[in-house]
Amino acid sequence: QVAIFPNLLTFQSNVLSISHAPASLHINQTQHCKLLPGLVSSQAQLCRSNLELMQTIITAAREVKKTCQKTFADMRWNCSSIDIPADAQKYRPDLDRGTRESAFVYALSAATISHTIARACTSGDLRLCSCGPIPAEIPEPGYRWGGCADNLHYGLIMGSKFSDAPMKMKRPGSHANKLMHLHNSEVGRQALKEALVMKCKCHGVSGSCSIRTCWRGLQDLREIAMDLKIKYLSATKVVHRPTGTRKQLVPKDIDIRPVRENELVYLQSSPDFCAKNDKQGSIGTQDRQCNKTSLGSDSCDLMCCGRGYNPYTEKLVERCHCKYHWCCYVTCKKCERIVERYVCK
Repeated sequence: QVAIFPNLLTFQSNVLSISHAPASLHINQTQHCKLLPGLVSSQAQLCRSNLELMQTIITAAREVKKTCQKTFADMRWNCSSIDIPADAQKYRPDLDRGTRESAFVYALSAATISHTIARACTSGDLRLCSCGPIPAEIPEPGYRWGGCADNLHYGLIMGSKFSDAPMKMKRPGSHANKLMHLHNSEVGRQALKEALVMKCKCHGVSGSCSIRTCWRGLQDLREIAMDLKIKYLSATKVVHRPTGTRKQLVPKDIDIRPVRENELVYLQSSPDFCAKNDKQGSIGTQDRQCNKTSLGSDSCDLMCCGRGYNPYTEKLVERCHCKYHWCCYVTCKKCERIVERYVCK
């Protein structure tokens, strides 16, 4: 069973050509909902009743793909399998087997949907919601509540209503996988809750900042993705076994404690992603760029799995010798330099 959010990513090149479509293209008629593959009945109903919301979710689908690939650009698994052909029926095995990578994608997907909806309320893109509530606590002297807070409450409600729907339907599929996806989606939303911070704007004579107007706003999605990446690296392997009167997910190697609410969980171990293996969903690291001087996961030693690497040179053209002219423009020259890069054998 593959949840709808991955399906949203697969149809970005379909009839609507979502990922390459101009910004002017909008889902603005109820019949457009029929063009979205994989919607379960409750999602299709949500689409028909709130077309603006569906447009926002499609925006989120584009964003999760981009964010995932940026977040894992320095690792062997670089989220490339999320970018699958439009006519594919499902994810590659690395995201379809209940793996650690699948855990991250579901968590990021859930967080991104709610994040995008919350921000859309603030920007006025959704007419059924507005700014978030003003906090009840009294601010410190020199501070006052104002501005337009991100509407996290609405984002969480509508986001979970949409993204959790496939896992809550009574249809064939692994119950363990459904529990895993529901858990990891909730971990993503929990990370989003923790990313709601106080943001302020200064007011005063000559920038004195005597008064600060503040509101609650969400951190950028990239920061939330990095937090989820840390959870991915420390994810817990679980098994589906009887606990009391029903089966639950419990840590495989630590039977003395239940699964924590803030940890990502997975059912199947992942390959090392060194070599190409279609059955396991690994595209390998051959021809991946690596960093010769790094000690991290993007180092040539780790990225290339000990196979070695090939150097090549690249010419870069950059702006240089820039000068400011009164008033008010900058002129620059163009400089060329040769840099050495490395790719895995």
